Amino acid sequence: MLETIFKHRTIRKYKSTPIDDSILEEILKAGTRASTTGNAQVYSMVVTRDKELRKKLWETQFKQDMVREAPVVITFCADVNRFSKWCIHRNADPHYHNFLWFFTASIDALLASQNVALAAEANGLGICYMGPTIYMARKIIDILNLPKGVVPVATLVVGYPDEEPGLTDRLPLEGVVHYETYKDYTKEDIDRIYAEKEALEETKELLLINEKETLAQIFTDNRYKKDDNIHFSKELLQVIREQGFMGDEK
Repeated sequence: MLETIFKHRTIRKYKSTPIDDSILEEILKAGTRASTTGNAQVYSMVVTRDKELRKKLWETQFKQDMVREAPVVITFCADVNRFSKWCIHRNADPHYHNFLWFFTASIDALLASQNVALAAEANGLGICYMGPTIYMARKIIDILNLPKGVVPVATLVVGYPDEEPGLTDRLPLEGVVHYETYKDYTKEDIDRIYAEKEALEETKELLLINEKETLAQIFTDNRYKKDDNIHFSKELLQVIREQGFMGDEK
């Protein structure tokens, strides 16, 4: 499994080859073996293979072609609906329609998604996490017919790779690991941690294409802009409220 982890690549081009049911079941079972709060498994995985439904999901994922090309799309949802109904049917009073449990269920869902990703890659499949899921949560809720108490938080496209991209760069360990307590970063730390990323040829090309002075400006001005951040934050909070996660209803 370590070999799989260190060879992880994001795949954006897929063959149309279908995934055998037995392999798909295995990687989904791997998802259920992820750690979970109190063994409650407050998440759901919605597997979409239907072409028309994948086309609708493609539209929510900023029309990125891998959503239509890959034979399987899996949407991971924070889900207290099933657990709450179980409690009710067992003469127990559920109280999980609040933000704390949205966050808890989201963690469960993301842990499951990583297990699925690792199991998929171990079976020779490729995967790609789709970032727009939380931006377009309301539309995905409608497409997948998600009830109250369920919010999509992550999407994986899964299929056989039709490309062999190189490994994506990562920050050195000192950029993300703190021992004993958190050690805040000095300017010198930041310069050292980001030096390799900023020196990449890919970075130089991005700066030319986007006419920017620094890589950080591409993130702040192009990829994750202030107005978009504010807009989608408000949208997501409203969706969470509409799905009953803000304590407004039982």
